[in-house]
Amino acid sequence: MKKTNSIFFALGSVAILTLFLPSGCSKAKAPPPLPEVICTSTISFSQQVAPMIEENCSGCHGSGAGTSPVLSNYTEISENADKIIHALRGTPQLMPEGGPALADSLIQQFQCWLQQGKMNN
Repeated sequence: MKKTNSIFFALGSVAILTLFLPSGCSKAKAPPPLPEVICTSTISFSQQVAPMIEENCSGCHGSGAGTSPVLSNYTEISENADKIIHALRGTPQLMPEGGPALADSLIQQFQCWLQQGKMNN
């Protein structure tokens, strides 16, 4: 009887650990998938993406503004493009912070630029 109780205790302990341990050790959840965007034209970094970032993001994310990530040139913007698109879509937090969401057409342009390979054009 003692041996049976020990086995049930051991199995119960393992079951409890498998229920609770993964939740405490798991990595952050991946952001939800982006809605599909159909791109009908090539998006220009210099003509469309850079001006959008300058106008809507550089107040907090420009050089010397103090907020990370800095988004003041092609390299910084392209390296953070996945984070930017999710923030523009409101996951995990809507950007620009404290302001209204950008027009969906601007968000779609940025997403098209991302889908097209983040060209420096």
